[in-house]
Amino acid sequence: MKTDIHPDYHMIKVVMTNGQEFMTRSTMGKEGDTLNLDIDPNTHPAWTGGSQQLMDRGGRLSRFASRFGNLGAAKPK
Repeated sequence: MKTDIHPDYHMIKVVMTNGQEFMTRSTMGKEGDTLNLDIDPNTHPAWTGGSQQLMDRGGRLSRFASRFGNLGAAKPK
């Protein structure tokens, strides 16, 4: 195996948007650096599921469904 091709893997501190901190291993920065998160996985809808509703009133989704809706699996008779 080649030597000196792998990045330095060390401990850093991660600070979430609510102030919670934890230590993890990373290749970011150098030993002891701090990573301040802009998007917190505890509160962001991408991780929590969110309460966002999909509202389409005759827009792209409706047009797609009307054009390609019959290409799916066979419907039971």
